[in-house]
Amino acid sequence: MSQLSLTSRSGRPGIPAGVQAAASRVADWLNAHSITVLRVSLGLVFCLFGALKFVPGLSPAEDLATATIDRLTFGIVSGGAALMLTAVTETFIGLTMVTGRFLRSGLLVLGGALVGIMSPLVIFAGELFGKGPTLEAQYVIKDIVLAAAGLAVAGRVLSKSLDREGRAHG
Repeated sequence: MSQLSLTSRSGRPGIPAGVQAAASRVADWLNAHSITVLRVSLGLVFCLFGALKFVPGLSPAEDLATATIDRLTFGIVSGGAALMLTAVTETFIGLTMVTGRFLRSGLLVLGGALVGIMSPLVIFAGELFGKGPTLEAQYVIKDIVLAAAGLAVAGRVLSKSLDREGRAHG
């Protein structure tokens, strides 16, 4: 009868070799696919938030989005036009992330949109943080995670693009 080894190949006690091999396979899969999963899920979030804004009164962030665009454009784009601009922008970002097509354009638009998405924290700080963060403030704060996800996706896309260009010219 064989005994289960309690010493791994690296000599660390307590981690059986089979468990370590399985963990290695999981790590390989995550390294190969996690950014794609992150990109698609980020795209789905943007598609959903954008789609809600196509229907007036449906998005809980409608008033904040409209007021932000109005303020950032010095009143040039306001009301329904501001909401429509936000809806189109968010949906475009989402579709590029989900499909992987026009991804560099989508990431560029996302970079610009994140300025608008995060700006209420500064522009409307008094309204968002009266006696603590309002629900709208919490809505904007969670966008920090979307920004970080966008950075991770952009890093992968940019490195793959640079790798391809390096091989083409090398």
